Amino acid sequence: MQLNTPSTLLVYYHLGKVFSYLALQVQGRQCLQRLLQLSATLHFFNISASSIVSKWRGDSEKLVKVLFELARHHAPSTIFLDEIDAIITQRGEARSEHEASRRLKTELLIQMDGLTKTDELVFVLAATNLPWELDAALLRRLEKRILVPLPEPEARRSMFEELLPPAPDADKLPYDLMVERTEGYSGSDIRLVCKETAMQPLRRLMACLEEKHEVVPEDELPKVGPIRREDIEVALKNTRPSAHMHTPRYEKFNNDYGSQLLH
Repeated sequence: MQLNTPSTLLVYYHLGKVFSYLALQVQGRQCLQRLLQLSATLHFFNISASSIVSKWRGDSEKLVKVLFELARHHAPSTIFLDEIDAIITQRGEARSEHEASRRLKTELLIQMDGLTKTDELVFVLAATNLPWELDAALLRRLEKRILVPLPEPEARRSMFEELLPPAPDADKLPYDLMVERTEGYSGSDIRLVCKETAMQPLRRLMACLEEKHEVVPEDELPKVGPIRREDIEVALKNTRPSAHMHTPRYEKFNNDYGSQLLH
């Protein structure tokens, strides 16, 4: 493997699913996954903690070893370790840490070291929303560390237009207002805003039907009305940002260990 070709990458992102700045308006980590999966020459191994953690003694280490052997056999390939903080957190701080967990971490680090000693193209992509909890030895092995930030105004507008498209016979929704009022919101926060907004017309309809105190035939049911401006106001009032309190920690970690921002 050439020295100028990184073989490992850590993607860390704000709590709550985050949409990236990229033109592809998909979640930041999913965007990287999909870009890699699009390549027909890559075999993709999507791994979570449950995939390699076993209750049987020694099985977890064997699974990690087999995973990397398969990746090398099917090279060029990519191993995606989702929520890697659930697999390999800082060692030595918790006395209650089980020996099996330490062995699993050690085997994973050994296998990652082995990637630098082979010409087979195996790429390791890891994702976490708690980068400060990762083991220092793991951070050293992840050559590139990239922060996927909270969505900017352009990205937020695209998300609102996609999740709340205007009805043909309704007034245009105030997307500018929604973008302005959602500064500091993560992708999942914005999705909740859209869901809450879309539910308001349905709730009005249900309240109207309940007032009639009678069963309305299905073919006589009124249609759900369009979204109103006040629906958006209610949704924004009831949905608060979930990630902004952690922003300083992400910024500090990015300043200390990050490689670059995604733009």
